[in-house]
Order: sequence, then C-alpha cells, then structure tokens
Amino acid sequence: MIVEVLNTGTELLLGEIINTSFPYLSRNLNDAGFNVLYQSTVGDNEERLLSSLDIALKRADIVITTGGLGPTRGDITKEMVAKYLDLPLELSTMWLSKLGEYFKTKGTVMTENNKKQAYIPKGATVFNNEVGTAPGIAVKTKAGKIVIMLPGPPQEVEHVFATAVMPYLRKEFAAQGVIHSRVLHMKDIAESTVATILDEEITHQSNPTIAIYARKGEIVVRITAKGQTLAEAQALNAATEAKIRAKCDKYIYGVDYETLAEALGKKLKARNYTISCAESCTGGLTSSMITDVPGSSEYLMGSVVSYSNMAKHKVLGVKQESLDKYDAVSDVVAKEMAEGVRKLFNTTLGVSITGIAGPGGGTAEKPVGLVYVAVSSAKSTTVKEYRFKASRSTIKLRSAMRALSMAMDKLEEL
Repeated sequence: MIVEVLNTGTELLLGEIINTSFPYLSRNLNDAGFNVLYQSTVGDNEERLLSSLDIALKRADIVITTGGLGPTRGDITKEMVAKYLDLPLELSTMWLSKLGEYFKTKGTVMTENNKKQAYIPKGATVFNNEVGTAPGIAVKTKAGKIVIMLPGPPQEVEHVFATAVMPYLRKEFAAQGVIHSRVLHMKDIAESTVATILDEEITHQSNPTIAIYARKGEIVVRITAKGQTLAEAQALNAATEAKIRAKCDKYIYGVDYETLAEALGKKLKARNYTISCAESCTGGLTSSMITDVPGSSEYLMGSVVSYSNMAKHKVLGVKQESLDKYDAVSDVVAKEMAEGVRKLFNTTLGVSITGIAGPGGGTAEKPVGLVYVAVSSAKSTTVKEYRFKASRSTIKLRSAMRALSMAMDKLEEL
C-alpha cells in the first residue's frame, strides 16, 4: 500500500518548528509493510491544502495528515478533508463529553471554540487521544482509499498512531498479510565488513530480507519478513536474527529504535554504575545524548565542557606541563581529562573527548578530524585516536558516538 504523509502548518514551512513526526511515522509504517513514497508539507491555506489533498489521493492509497485539528480558525485540515470528500461535519457527543472531562480535570472551563474539535466527518472512525484534545480520525473515500488525520503535537501523533492507527491499519489490510521488521544496531564495525560476514545470508535471502546501511556513526541491519499473521512474521525475523547474531553478536548493542545512549544507560542502571563526561570539541554533545534518555539522572553525575586549556587544567586537573608539551589534542591530555572528571564526580566511569572539529585549526601534524577519546575506570584508562573526514557537525557526532561505544566496552572490563 502506497502512503503519503501530508504535514500541515505554516510554521513548518517557515522553519519555526522542526518536523519530528514524519521520521516516526515513516519508519513505523515501513516496518509494517506500508510503503511511504511521498511526503509533502502545506501551509494553513484552504486552496493549497485542497490541491495537496487532490495530488496525494491520486498517487497514494493512504494519506496521513498531521496538524490542523485544533480549535483555532487556522486549524482547517479536517474541514478541508470533509470539503474535498463532500462529507458533512457532525457533532460527536462522545468527543464533546470527553472534552468537557478533559478541561474539568485541568481545572479550567472549555471555551466555545474547543467544541470545533468535536465535529467529525460523517461516517468517519474516531481514534482516542488521551494526551490531547483533538481525536485522530480516519475516513474512507468512495474509491476505497483512506485519509487518516492526526493531531499536530509530536507526542500526540505518536500516542494516537501507536495505540489506535496502527492496529486499525493492520486490521484493514489483514488479508494482504503482515510485513514486520526487526532492526539490529551495530557499533565498531564497518558496513563493508558486515556485508562480507553476512554474505551467505544476503545471497540466499527471500523471506525475510536483509538490508544493511550506515547511519549516524553506526551500522543498521534491517530484517523484514512477511507472514499471514504478525506472530508468523516475527517468528521468521527471529530465526534470521539468530543466524546474524551467531556471526555478529559482539557488535550488536541494541534492537529496533534503541539508541546507543539508551543501551549504555541500561547497562549502567542495571549495575548501579555512574558516569561523568569531560568534553572539549564536542561541546557537551555526548552528555546531551545521554540525557535524552529518561531516567539518566540516576547514572550521569555531571559533565564539564572544558573547551579551554584553563578549564582542562583548573577544573579537571590536567597537568599544565602536559598541555604545554603535548597540546590539548593529544592522548595524554585525553587520559588526564577522563581520569580528572571521574575523580571530580566520583563516578564509575569518566569519559573525555578532545579534538579538532574544524573547519579551521588543523595542521599537517594534527589535521581537522583528529580526535582522542578516553574512558577511565578505577582499574584502567583506555585512549583511542580517531581521524574523521567529515563536516564539523558530523565529526562531533561521530566523536560522541565513539565515546558512548568505548564506555560500553569499558563496562565489560569491570
């Protein structure tokens, strides 16, 4: 089934809001076997929204809209879908009652314009939204296509999609079978090496299929199976995953959409260990990635963005003679930074990063992309040198990913 995601909202076109809903919808739909082939964005304009709906419904079987279901005059998605499909809007007494209860629990009075959210296209399916005031809505066209309308806020998109829309789609298209994907995340290995190791499985693949690609400093292996039921597809994926793990298990750190920071956090939390970071060229990116994980305050005790030599010396205790003799970008200084931050915060692990992210500042001996990462424990300190050839932002990202990876490896030594 071909899917188009139609994002609505002038704020998206102006760049005032970053669209995080599309990546979520795309990966979940593709994992379930729905082909997301188009994405478009349109502002809050009746004529342009109607035109975008017309284009989408001519080339896709399922059109999913995000945004435009609020109480204001600018929220017109539902009205334009109803107009395009020539369907009247009818008051849902059920949703109106739910709105009343929602505002009552908030201790506020529902305003008149909120009642706009209780009007639903005739014959539509209403999806419950427990985290907002706009319901999700699905309506079928006379040609048998489906338009699904989701609220705008990302947390509402994810909640309504996961709890109601995906079960609805699986039920609607159950006769076509179920496609399901399993994603394996690998670290410390090159894409070409993974392809070589799994050459036999890839050469003889049929159902499931195996796809390998590099993404944000890691390697991702996607296993996709088709079955008559979800359980059958999952069983097929599990059998192929077992074969892959037999060859690559030491490189696999997580599954599905688990991040490296999440995987590290789980290990730290399970062992009641703690971590601290000293970052120079990454400017706190590693710490930010760690704190993206809910509950990270249980194991991240503190961080220092030691961008200057003064901070490295006075805060982390890096020896002045080390800075003078070896320079800030060196294995010696990286080692002392990691040991210094571990002692400063009294943590199980101390992680440090120092390097040249560019685009300037490099020399023949120490070019842009030279980065040293160190991880210290009470037992030992490991330092590695990396030479990245990429943009400033990519060098920072890869450095942070290597730091998280090295921290996971160090845990195995404890």
